[in-house]
Amino acid sequence: MSEVVYNRIAMLRAERGISRRELADALGVHYQTIGYLERGEYSPSLYLALRIAAFFEVAVEVIFSTAPFPRIGDSSERSA
Repeated sequence: MSEVVYNRIAMLRAERGISRRELADALGVHYQTIGYLERGEYSPSLYLALRIAAFFEVAVEVIFSTAPFPRIGDSSERSA
């Protein structure tokens, strides 16, 4: 069984105009690591996940989940 960690790193980077390289430099990792994380090819250590959350100044649960995040604008999120 594969353990997948879903994330919103790409969305947060886009919202804030931060490149993969800028985020990687701030975290002290290789820029390709950010790409691997965003594509779900690599799950971060707890330490790295907490550092990413601290960088974006949000709770770790805002960025990472063991279940897929709902798509933005998904009709199931809207209330009548």
